[in-house]
Amino acid sequence: MLHQYTDSRLGAILGFTDDIKNDQERFSITAKTIKFLWNRNNSPLTIQIDGMDLDLLPDQIITVTYLQHISYSETQLPLTAILFNREFYCIADHDSEVSCNGILFFGTQDIPIITVPKDQLKKFNLLHDMFIEEFSTPDNIQGDMLQMLLKRMIIMSTRLAKDQLIVKTLGNDQIDTIRRFNFLVDIHFRTKRKVSDYAELLFKSPKTLSNLFSIYNQKSPQQIILERIALEAKRLINFTDKQNQEIAFELGFNDPAHFSRFFKKMTQMTPSEYRENLLLVA
Repeated sequence: MLHQYTDSRLGAILGFTDDIKNDQERFSITAKTIKFLWNRNNSPLTIQIDGMDLDLLPDQIITVTYLQHISYSETQLPLTAILFNREFYCIADHDSEVSCNGILFFGTQDIPIITVPKDQLKKFNLLHDMFIEEFSTPDNIQGDMLQMLLKRMIIMSTRLAKDQLIVKTLGNDQIDTIRRFNFLVDIHFRTKRKVSDYAELLFKSPKTLSNLFSIYNQKSPQQIILERIALEAKRLINFTDKQNQEIAFELGFNDPAHFSRFFKKMTQMTPSEYRENLLLVA
């Protein structure tokens, strides 16, 4: 059965299914999602990642990102999946080892394969059931509770990954650069608006960064920076009582009019129109 939590204001999603092959097109948001894929069967199953077959043994978990192409055409058994996007979970105040900047996501050349030991199966299965229970409890704090469960999944899996020594020396500097760029944007977007600012932090040239993101069919580095600022502006409008002028200054705009023009360019609405629209929806 498919379960999902969405926040349409932010474009956020957390999805859960015990049969991703049949449910993958039923989620309301599918682009730019990161996934846990978990074989809870008693037999191996096969998935394809970037055109290569990967056999997932019973009680094994892998994490995949939107940089990879996943196919379930050869998958003959139900496969449990937890999927989410950066808008739901990937905030700079999470520790680097358990965030989207951590060892489970973006940072390894090989697909991280985690085996859940028999003595920890009960703990992982309990977490599985807690997800399902929380999806059936819609209230004002459901998003917070689901984020806590997802963070617990990340922490538990990260501990296994470290213990099982699946994290090898990074051999793909390009993927690592993409990973670190996104993390740095999360930290510095209020004060650093130029690609050259991040290129300097990464000891790269701006042209190198732009070419790298083009190779991986990513949005341009400049677009990523601008969208991160717009996302924070939406969050501040949605979840605080701050007025437009306060938000403008918090996000590094010296002129509220400049902020208003920026916000309209990114969302097709001024901050005031966006706020009014929220009231109408509510």
